[in-house]
Amino acid sequence: QVQLVESGGGLVQPGGSLRLSCVASGGIFRTDVMGWYRQAPGEQRELVAQIARGGSTHYGDSVKGRFTISRDNAKNSVYLQMNSLKPEDTAVYYCNADVFVTFHSVAEGYWGRGTQVTVSS
Repeated sequence: QVQLVESGGGLVQPGGSLRLSCVASGGIFRTDVMGWYRQAPGEQRELVAQIARGGSTHYGDSVKGRFTISRDNAKNSVYLQMNSLKPEDTAVYYCNADVFVTFHSVAEGYWGRGTQVTVSS
């Protein structure tokens, strides 16, 4: 059973930094696109950043220049370095990964349970 587990959330002051981590485990043959999404109270879930297996990245407009996504394919892990955090970055951050469970399977999307990031003074 594929599981994604996030860590690294917490409370930080405006202008501060946090680093989120996500590890995928459980019968994984290969991970494809991995990414981070976030959802604030009363808002829809939105894309924060994505990274392809080869390293190409895509960022949401609100985080460009402040957040950096990276991955370690050998560890089935994805990371999000968040700098210059703003109160509007407050949300639950979810890890997402497209996973092949066998050589012949199609990729299926999996989600973590989320980690809370709160930016407040």
